[in-house]
Amino acid sequence: MVFQGASNLALDAKGRLGVPTRHREVLQLLCQGRLTVTKHPDGCLMLFPRPTWETFRDKVAALPMSAAGWKRVFLGNAMDVEIDSAARVLISPELRKSAGLKNDVMLIGMGSHFELWDTEAHAAHEAEVMSGPLPDALKDFSF
Repeated sequence: MVFQGASNLALDAKGRLGVPTRHREVLQLLCQGRLTVTKHPDGCLMLFPRPTWETFRDKVAALPMSAAGWKRVFLGNAMDVEIDSAARVLISPELRKSAGLKNDVMLIGMGSHFELWDTEAHAAHEAEVMSGPLPDALKDFSF
C-alpha cells in the first residue's frame, strides 16, 4: 500500500486529527485503524500503520550503540493510537509540542507512512528544499 498526497487539516481543541476519507478504509483494512506516531528528524511527526511501524521499530532497535540517541528519539517518543469512531486520532500534547503543531496541519503521504507538519513549518521546509541544489541521487533522474 502506498500513501501519497497532501491534506490540509485542522487539529481540534483536544489535539485530535481527522483522518482523510481517502485513507480511512485502507487503514482499517491494513491495520484495523491502529497507528503509531513518533518524532521525525526534520521536526514533524511520522504516523505509521502498526505493521509498518513494527518493521521500522525493529530496524531502529537493531541499530548499534552509536545511534542510541536516535533510538531514544524514535522509540522513546512513540505513541500507539487508534482511529476512533469519528475517524480521528489523538496526537499527544508532548508530540504536538515537539513538532510545533498548533491548529492548521498538513498530512503528507510518504509511501509507507505519513508525515504530520505544522502548515507554516511545512511551507518553509518545502521552500528551503526547492531553493537548494538537487541532491546527487536525483541528478540523473528522469522526470
